[in-house]
Amino acid sequence: MTLTLTQSTALYSVLADASRLRLLHLLEHFELSVAELTEITDLAQSRVSTHLARLKRAHLVQDKRSGNAALYSLNPDNTQAREVWQLLGTRLDDAQLRMDRERAVQVINNRKHGQTWAESVAGRMELHYSPGRTWEATARALMPLLALGDVVDIACGDGVLAELLAEHAHSVTGVDISATVTAAARKRLSRLKNVRFVQADMHDLPLPQAQFDQVFLMHALSYTQAPQTVLQQAARLLRPGGHLVVAALGAHAHAETMRAYDHLNLGLTPEQLRTLLERCGLQVGHCRISSREQRPPYFEVITALARQP
Repeated sequence: MTLTLTQSTALYSVLADASRLRLLHLLEHFELSVAELTEITDLAQSRVSTHLARLKRAHLVQDKRSGNAALYSLNPDNTQAREVWQLLGTRLDDAQLRMDRERAVQVINNRKHGQTWAESVAGRMELHYSPGRTWEATARALMPLLALGDVVDIACGDGVLAELLAEHAHSVTGVDISATVTAAARKRLSRLKNVRFVQADMHDLPLPQAQFDQVFLMHALSYTQAPQTVLQQAARLLRPGGHLVVAALGAHAHAETMRAYDHLNLGLTPEQLRTLLERCGLQVGHCRISSREQRPPYFEVITALARQP
């Protein structure tokens, strides 16, 4: 991110106000009207409107019509301002901000009167909890459409994906470098006869070449400084026509955040991942950013599907 002196001075001036920070903190998590922001913050409506106008001029917030009201939210398209806000917003921890968020939840709950649940969250439904409505439930509903054959899950952890795939695969082999993790996986899935776990380094897999139909690398590349080596190991396992499925963290600059998770790199761009896959001799069907987290620091996930010719 680059800013001129004029741009940076204007942006920091906008952020140098406690009331505007309160509004930004709320709008990062909720879509709210002027009246609702006034109720939550106890600020005068004229002040809220003035602050929102200034935040909007700085392209930090956006609005959309909802009936007779305008709903405000954080603007996801202003990359420069968003990065500055991420740096500041992730470090904000204040009793007033916590109180504001609690009151916002109450206001939104009150908003629902006269509407169905679906109507109250229309346009952002995936961000709200509903009993039984989870991504895991959706995935399990779709899994019967698949016939996966022989599967390898590299950096499998304690077997979450293996459990999901097992019923729809001839065999599932999970590989992880940790003895503790593989022992937990074996205990967890001991009832599944077509699942096995191997303790091994993903840079040197002790598995036979060209014997598998599907290979999964789900966030494994965050744990290597040699992603090309890992992808080559994965590719050599595939039978002709087999598929490699990759999910990887997009390139970011949050080294401190990732240290707690033992990550060894700061992600990849889609272009970098595509190049690495093609160097393995694979045909890349798609390789793109498929999701972006809704909360700071807004991590992005790249998914790729590649085929062994």
